Amino acid sequence: MSQKIWFITGCSTGFGYELAKQVLERGDRAVLTARRPENLEDLVGKYDGKAIALPLDVTDEKAVETAVSGAEAHFGHIDVLVNNAGYGYFSAIEEGEDAEIRRQFETNVFGLYSVTRKALPRMRARRSGHIINISSVGGLMAFPATGYYHASKFAVEGFSESLSQEVGPLGIKVTIVEPGGFRTDWAGRSMIESKTVIDDYAETAGARRKAAREYSGKQPGDPVRGAAAIIKAVDAAEPPLRLLLGSDAYKLAQGRLEALRKNFDAWQHVTVSTDFPRN
Repeated sequence: MSQKIWFITGCSTGFGYELAKQVLERGDRAVLTARRPENLEDLVGKYDGKAIALPLDVTDEKAVETAVSGAEAHFGHIDVLVNNAGYGYFSAIEEGEDAEIRRQFETNVFGLYSVTRKALPRMRARRSGHIINISSVGGLMAFPATGYYHASKFAVEGFSESLSQEVGPLGIKVTIVEPGGFRTDWAGRSMIESKTVIDDYAETAGARRKAAREYSGKQPGDPVRGAAAIIKAVDAAEPPLRLLLGSDAYKLAQGRLEALRKNFDAWQHVTVSTDFPRN
């Protein structure tokens, strides 16, 4: 495979950090971004000349423009954009705090939109590029306690699917990555919870909050293998639009398909009855 230039957001931990390590190890070059780029000095130093670390808070539009322009100035262009920055917010819908809900969307949704828009002009001019948007199996279905997180990932899914149809004819590929449970900081150090707790949701949202904390560090997914799977998709001649990661994600997604089919079929007679009568 020819050497690629990657631009990866959220490189401090989890998938972002592991993906950065692997793309550099195989000889690619990478722009590593994080709110605190000093945390990436070990990678930059180890792969001298192949990597640069840039500060980036994806919720800051000026910072996004500066980082993308800096990457293009340093390496000439971006082959692979990985929109990885994001986090989870645990709260029943009624418990949700307005500032935290907005911060969740500013990072997971509007930040991803902003980075993508800034990278597209050069990709479009070159008629080449691959955009990897890190979603979640939670972008296909929803559970108690993470409704706002699911809403943000459903937004990423719809955005990415439309984007793929717009840029595909221009030679740009799009892949939505949908991990299940992986041993990252998502449900640990990075987990944000609402301060408001309503007793009536103890058996639903409350129970899932507790389960998520207890499950952290015991998830079946291996970030090393997950990062390798993303690279495999990038290298593929025909990469998938959606890439599920993890046996749990595959099982959950298959169950979701079956539930949707059952729902649609059960109400088919009502659904089709709403058309104008045929002459």
